[in-house]
Amino acid sequence: MHGDQTDPPGVVVVGDPPVPAGSRLVGRTPNGPAEAVATAVARLGPALVVVDLAGPREAGLAAIAALLSRTPEIPVVAVTGPPADHELVLDAVRAGATGVAATGDPAELAGIVAAAVAGRPAFSPGLAAVVLESVAAPVRTVPDLSPRESEVLRLVVEGLTAKQIAARLVLSPRTVENHVQRLLRKFDVPGRGALVRYAIEQGLA
Repeated sequence: MHGDQTDPPGVVVVGDPPVPAGSRLVGRTPNGPAEAVATAVARLGPALVVVDLAGPREAGLAAIAALLSRTPEIPVVAVTGPPADHELVLDAVRAGATGVAATGDPAELAGIVAAAVAGRPAFSPGLAAVVLESVAAPVRTVPDLSPRESEVLRLVVEGLTAKQIAARLVLSPRTVENHVQRLLRKFDVPGRGALVRYAIEQGLA
């Protein structure tokens, strides 16, 4: 398992979003150059990153994309603040956010963060439907998966981390990450949250 279940998740916040209730703040970085954000997060190694999209949205979206590229195993929750801008929500998911919170309430944010850390889709009420409609809109052919890819996908949907999947399948974590990246490309989805949703929708896991 990844740490003790009772340990509060270590969180890095990007910009000035609220800190989720019950989380352990391990670092704060300005919503500045995307590569600088990704480097800071990689150094700190949190369980989750919270990115502020209520401020300069382009900087926040660039940061999310850089984080997906640099540390794909770390989930990202984007905070848009109320009211929810549906286009911004979709942009955040396309950039690679695991979840999106349209709230400034640290307690509500805590539930969304807990879902993201557990590998589940994590959205404020009403936003998941917006994302699912968008994902379901294009008719896509479901690609063929190798037996190993199917195993990895099933365990990702169950919420296991790369390290846990590696132990289960007797592989290296890097090999597991390579499989996950191949699955993201095959399904043409932006991140783990979208991968889980798509696999469930298509009955693949």
